[in-house]
Amino acid sequence: MPEIILENITKRWGKFFGVDNVSLNIPDNSFITLLGPSGCGKTTILRMIAGLETPTEGRIKIGDKVVFDSNAGINVPANKRKVGFLFQNYALWPNMTVYENISFGLKNIHEELPILDVSAKQTGDIIRALSNGNKVKEVVEECRDKNGKLDENKAYVKLIDAFGISIYTAKELFALGIHSASDPVAAAKTKLSEYEGKLSAIKKKYEGEGKDLNEKYEVTKNGMAILENRKLTKEEIDSRVRACSRIVKIGMFMDRYPAELSGGQQQRVAIARTLAPEPQVLFMDEPLSNLDAKLRLEMRYELQRLHVETGSTFVYVTHDQMEAMTLATRICLVNNGVLQQYAAPLEVYNRPANLFVADFVGNPSMNFVDAKGKQDSDGSVSVDILGGIKARFVPNEKMDLVEWRNSRDKEAADKAEFERQRLMQKGAVEKSNKDEVFKYHVQKVEEQDESLMDEPVITDEDFVIGIRPEAIDIDANGKIDTTIYGAMPTGMESTLKLRIGEYLLTSVIFGGVIYQIGQEEKISINGKDILLFDRRSGKLICAGSLEI
Repeated sequence: MPEIILENITKRWGKFFGVDNVSLNIPDNSFITLLGPSGCGKTTILRMIAGLETPTEGRIKIGDKVVFDSNAGINVPANKRKVGFLFQNYALWPNMTVYENISFGLKNIHEELPILDVSAKQTGDIIRALSNGNKVKEVVEECRDKNGKLDENKAYVKLIDAFGISIYTAKELFALGIHSASDPVAAAKTKLSEYEGKLSAIKKKYEGEGKDLNEKYEVTKNGMAILENRKLTKEEIDSRVRACSRIVKIGMFMDRYPAELSGGQQQRVAIARTLAPEPQVLFMDEPLSNLDAKLRLEMRYELQRLHVETGSTFVYVTHDQMEAMTLATRICLVNNGVLQQYAAPLEVYNRPANLFVADFVGNPSMNFVDAKGKQDSDGSVSVDILGGIKARFVPNEKMDLVEWRNSRDKEAADKAEFERQRLMQKGAVEKSNKDEVFKYHVQKVEEQDESLMDEPVITDEDFVIGIRPEAIDIDANGKIDTTIYGAMPTGMESTLKLRIGEYLLTSVIFGGVIYQIGQEEKISINGKDILLFDRRSGKLICAGSLEI
C-alpha cells in the first residue's frame, strides 16, 4: 500500500479557511485518525485526499502518483485514485442482497488487467482442496442439522471459507461427493489425479504458444503478466466478494437484504463492499457513529483486526477521542483548519503540544491550574498555585526558559512573515476565522461569566500547569488539604471533584473505595507527567514533577 503525502493543503470558501496550510505524511500500512471538534476541517481533509473535494491550493501524492497539484493543474478524479470510502451512513442498496451490494462496484470495473485463465484457477483450487480429503468431509459434515439432514447452501459457504475458493468451485467440489465416500482420502486421491492431468494439459497448451501461467493463474510471457483492457470475470468477482465477506464474517448473509440485518451486520457489509475493489487506501468518515455503545466497542476490535489482516492504509475521521486513542497508530489533531499535533496516541495524551490538545484528549479532562513564577538557578520553576500554595515544578530534562521563549518568539515572527508574504501574492485573502490561543477552563466552585471579565495582562511569568486526573491521589501524607465536593464511583474506579479553597480539581482514584461528599482528605500530586504550558502562546514548555 502507498504512503500519502500532503504538502501545504489549503481549502477556503471566500475568506473562511476550512483547512489552512496542512502538511502530512501518512506512512504505508498505518492507521491514521483525523480527530477534532465538529467543523474543524477533518472531513474536508479526508475528502480532498479521496478526490471528493478540490483543494484551493497545495499538492497531494498517493504512492508515486501526484493526484493533485494546484501549480501544475493536476487533479485526478476520485474514481481514478483507487481509494475506498466508508461513510457514516451505510448507503446500502435496499433492493439488493448482501452479495449484490458487495459486488455492485466490481461489475463496473473496466481497466487494464492481467489475463486470467478461469478454468485453470478453478482446477488449481480444487487440487488444493483435494489434497486433504478428510478436511473436505469434516467441513461438509458440520453442516448437518440435528436430524442428520445436510444443508447444501451452508456447506458451500463452509467450503468457501475453509479453502478460500469461489462459489462455482465450491459447488464443483461438493458435487465430487468426497464427503459421502467411506474413505474420503482415497476418493480425493482418485479425483486429484484427474484434475492434475487437466491442469497439466492447460499449461502445455500455453507452453506451445510460448506462454505460461503464474501462481495466480494469470497468463504470462517472459515472466511478465499479459495485460488487456477488460472487465472482471464472474470467478474474480465472486472470489473477491467471498474473500471480503470472510474477513468481516458475513458469509452466511449473502442472500439477505439490508433490512434483514442488524446495524452491526450492515456496517460489516459496507466495509466488505469498500474492500472488494482492492483500494490502495481505505477512508472512513465516522463509520461507527450510528451504532450503540456496546456494538461500537466490538466494531473497534473488528477494525483493528481488519487493518492487520488487509495490510491496508486506513485514514479514519472521528470526533470521539476514545476511538482515536484505541485505533490509531498516529493521531492527526485538527482545530479551526490548523494541524495542532500529529503523533502516536500515547504521545498526544502524555505530551500534548498545546493547551487545546491537552484539553481535547483525555476523559475526564486535564486539570488546568494558573501559576505565576520564575525559573531558579537549579532549573526548577518556583510557582504560586491554587490561591497561594507554594510549589516547585521540576523539569524531567534540563531546560532554559529564556532560550525557550526566544525560540517561541522567533517561531511567531516567522509565522507572521510567512502570512505577510502570502497576502502579497495575487488572489490571496486574509483569513476571517482567525487563530487564537485556546481559552482553557480553570474549575472553580463559583463559576463566573468570562465574557463579562476583563482580559488579564499576560507576562512571561504566567504559566499554566496541566495535571491529569490520575496523577492526583488521596494520600494521608499529602500536603494539600481538600474536601470531597463530588464523587462518582463506577466499580473499578471513582471520579472525584476535590475542593481546594475556591478551586476544584478532578481526580480518578482506582479501586472500590466509597467517598462521601464533604469528607476531609489530603492529596498528593504524583508522577513525572505534570505539564508546564506557556500561558501567552498556549504551547507546552516541558513535562516534569510538582513538589508542594
